[in-house]
Amino acid sequence: MALATANTSPVPTSDWTAAIRQRRKALAQRLGIAAITAMVFSPILGGTFSMGWLLGYLAIQGLDLWTFRPVIKGQAQRLRGARRLLGWLTLAINSSYYGSLTIPLWLVGGPMGGICAVIMLTGAATYSIINSPRSIAVLTLTSLPQSIYMILTPVFMYIYGASSSLIVAASVSVTVFMAYAFSVWVRLNAAQTAEGLARIEAEQKRVQAERIMEGRSAFLAAIGHDLRTPISAILTGASQLEQGATDSSARGQARLISDAGYMMKALLDDLLDHAKLDAGHMTVDAVDFNLRDLLTQTVRLWDGPVRAEGLRLRVEGAATVPALVRGDPMRLRQILNNLVSNAMKFTKTGTITLRLNAWVEEPGGYAVLIEVADTGPGMTPQQLSRLFTPFDQTIDGVSATHGGTGLGLAISRQLAGLMGGHLTARSRPGQGAAFTLALRLDSTESATERLAVLDSASRDVAARGLTAPHGAEPVTLASPPANMAVQELEQTQIATVDAPASNTVLPAEEDEGRPMRVLVVDDHDINRRAIQLILQPLGCDIDTAADGMAALNICRTNAFDLIFMDVRMPELDGRETTRRIRAGNGPNANTPIIAVTADTSPRDIQDCTDAGMTYFVPKPITPPMLIGAITHVMTMEQATLETSVAA
Repeated sequence: MALATANTSPVPTSDWTAAIRQRRKALAQRLGIAAITAMVFSPILGGTFSMGWLLGYLAIQGLDLWTFRPVIKGQAQRLRGARRLLGWLTLAINSSYYGSLTIPLWLVGGPMGGICAVIMLTGAATYSIINSPRSIAVLTLTSLPQSIYMILTPVFMYIYGASSSLIVAASVSVTVFMAYAFSVWVRLNAAQTAEGLARIEAEQKRVQAERIMEGRSAFLAAIGHDLRTPISAILTGASQLEQGATDSSARGQARLISDAGYMMKALLDDLLDHAKLDAGHMTVDAVDFNLRDLLTQTVRLWDGPVRAEGLRLRVEGAATVPALVRGDPMRLRQILNNLVSNAMKFTKTGTITLRLNAWVEEPGGYAVLIEVADTGPGMTPQQLSRLFTPFDQTIDGVSATHGGTGLGLAISRQLAGLMGGHLTARSRPGQGAAFTLALRLDSTESATERLAVLDSASRDVAARGLTAPHGAEPVTLASPPANMAVQELEQTQIATVDAPASNTVLPAEEDEGRPMRVLVVDDHDINRRAIQLILQPLGCDIDTAADGMAALNICRTNAFDLIFMDVRMPELDGRETTRRIRAGNGPNANTPIIAVTADTSPRDIQDCTDAGMTYFVPKPITPPMLIGAITHVMTMEQATLETSVAA
């Protein structure tokens, strides 16, 4: 019991390290006080005496620094042997020397000098209390000399003829002051100990929270990757069922499966983005890109689905938009896709309007306003107040009335905040809704970001358009020409480009008479089967490998026109497999390799590119996305071949 009491006591018996380092931090304060003391008392004690006393005090501070140098520099936690004894002596000499000035003050200045001496001693005692944390030894060595000088106060009062009642009062006052000073030191120690424990606990909780978030992020990444595999199979199988259906009932059932798969995929993407934003792991990039091209692509991408719903898509104010800016095109496109998709969801008849406005904002940038307005039913003030609340399923919530999780708008607002902007909404019942994205984008002189590659969200939109019922308007998968101005979007009719059909896959010119040879590398059998199911109607000659090592073995002896490479695989991942294929002198060193990955962040895509991959297809895989990727890659290869032949 006694041991437990000692361990939990707020007054530790010795902690030289903290106390000595605290005294070192207060060195400048000690020197300043000593200089002021010498100057103030020089009229009483004489200039020569005061200067001599100050020089002696400075010499003691030098000895103090040298003695405790190992502790101050972190070379030792405590002094040992003779140096430890010298340390004790130095602390006592330091305090004794400073307090010794009170003796000549009493002797030369009389009772008035004694008052100055008492004030000086109370200040020194306070300094010792503050600068002796958690060390009873340092407190004793620095405050005991001051206490002795203070005990001499009644003695000097007696010498100067003070009455006995005043002497008793002074003695009691000195005793009370010393007791109070010690109790203050105890309370300060207890507070500092509690603060230290709180900091340790807070640090432990911070580390624990980081581990939890890292585990959560790893869990979500693994779950996201694994869930995309069955979703790929669902979408692929549904597409093949719809194409092979012989009656409208079967096609409708297949389309129902496909719509459910896209819904699952969209929900998974939103949940993962929401988790990243909550964990603070979502980041935005700053790259140079063409804002006009991005807006052109977005409008052309959505024009087909909008018209398929019997609506019109209009663009206003495009002439004010700058061309070359610096920001995050992928996140900007994600926000625009969410806003247009949301407008389509709530608009049954009428028009969806994209209003654009921009102006120069110094220094070196543009203020950009992008508004997406619809002619839907509008919202009540209660619904508007909950609009950006994730998972809002209350009676007044929009999600409860119209379905969905409500994550898209919440994610869009958080992404806008990450980019330094704002996303706001205004609406009235029966008057539609308008969402305004306000951003500041830096200006630039060149666009290094190629916008020809659609992001995952845009691919999903295009894929849904391609699997629409027969008769729906086609949706573009191609990017507009680089010199196409956004002003062209204000025309009444917006041109669309037919999506690539299965017969547009281009084999190598010199081997036109044989089937395209394709290698599919994936550790999930269901993914390999899904890609095979898509490619078989094209007449491709397909080989498969279940991991990177098997792929390397096949690639040593067989030449392929195209390789689909999963990124996450056991033993040897897709990126390392690609590096080894590129580094070797085998028949596939220059074969186009398409990454098949659920990781579609800019960093992941850049890692795939650095590894030597030619293109990427995000999971879950859909037939239009896969065929579009093949067409894109093989067209690039054909153009490269023609260029080399011409050269």
